Amino acid sequence: MMIPALILFALTYVLMLTFSKYRPYIALGSALVFIISGMLPLKNVFGAIDFNVILMIAGTMGLVALFIESQMPSLLADLIMEKVPNVMWAAVAMSLFSGFISAFVDNVATVLMVAPVALAICKKLNTNPVPFIIGIAVSSNLQGAATLVGDTTAIMLGSALDMSFIDFFWYKGAPGMFFAVELGAVLSAIILAFIFRKEKGAIPKAESRTKVTDLVPTVLLTGTIVLLILASFIPNKPGITNGLICCVLLVIGLVYNLVKKKAVSAVTAPLKEIDFETIGLLLGLFLMIGGISEQGVIDAAAGLLAKTGGGNIFVLYTVIVWASVLISAFIDNIPYVATMIPVIAGLAGKLGVDPTVLYFGLLSGATLGGNITPIGASANIAGIGILRKEGYTVKNSDFFKIGIPFTLAAIIPAYIYLWIFYGI
Repeated sequence: MMIPALILFALTYVLMLTFSKYRPYIALGSALVFIISGMLPLKNVFGAIDFNVILMIAGTMGLVALFIESQMPSLLADLIMEKVPNVMWAAVAMSLFSGFISAFVDNVATVLMVAPVALAICKKLNTNPVPFIIGIAVSSNLQGAATLVGDTTAIMLGSALDMSFIDFFWYKGAPGMFFAVELGAVLSAIILAFIFRKEKGAIPKAESRTKVTDLVPTVLLTGTIVLLILASFIPNKPGITNGLICCVLLVIGLVYNLVKKKAVSAVTAPLKEIDFETIGLLLGLFLMIGGISEQGVIDAAAGLLAKTGGGNIFVLYTVIVWASVLISAFIDNIPYVATMIPVIAGLAGKLGVDPTVLYFGLLSGATLGGNITPIGASANIAGIGILRKEGYTVKNSDFFKIGIPFTLAAIIPAYIYLWIFYGI
């Protein structure tokens, strides 16, 4: 049933891009068709869902609600506004800030943590937060490939090549993946500055900084970052470790809030801030991708890439990079990368070549491809969900205007860099 699965998957994405307000319902409806039709067998339904991401989003959203209530985002917004000259540099600074955090923390968690600060800045400046949040999301996706702990795909690749944390900085006698990402980050920051070039309005100086009412939520959120980093170094840990960390810290925060306020609303109010539409959209996407994986669509795509490259290592590298960008714009990059890693290993063995450049090309292309569409990466979905809760509608054109030039600015220098150091 490969062809029906592919047609249903393609139709679903067209509908989601066309009717953006109804994406969660379209995705869940399509997932139900996959299950009822047998394209995704019942026994594989739970295995197709990435519960780690679901739990992480739910836990972090609850923590962020407590974080916002404490007024800390407003204080951070005040501090950032004191350091930048205008709105353009405020947008660039927020994107770079999220990228730095995302090099060490999951992309989705990064967006959920940084977005409230950006929203606070936009409210103070009375400006549209949509491009700010999109910039934060795409920057987070970019930096996920910078270090061993930045993203699941980086962890998978590191495991396949038996790489250490340092190997991402210096590998086989050459500058590593980190510098390829940062080169792209510099150029993409220039692109963001160009996109925001008309936002030259001066930032008004506040008469006084916002007073933080409670430091405990900030401690819990900071603790989440530290624990997520530490957990990334634990070998053979359970697949839902990150999600459990976020949820456990949320429970601690809720208990603290309940003791402090002595009211049921202390627990229910933060829980109401969890965006269940975003979670529903991700759930539907996971099940759809599980369905096309079950029907061999991803395996067929990987095989087609291998055949297209032929026996020429440069052609193969080029095909892998740019096809990975295109494919990851529409499907989650985790199952795709998981499928391609053994394919590349087999190809390299047949050709008798070092597979490093092919692996790095896969990681860069698959990581950055998600920035092309609003539903190409979980971080994008989380960012758009935050905006929707604030009453803002993100049009496809709004996202493409930033996502496409940002992706090209990041992937082209990385493509050249990786070939120079690992292909020639």
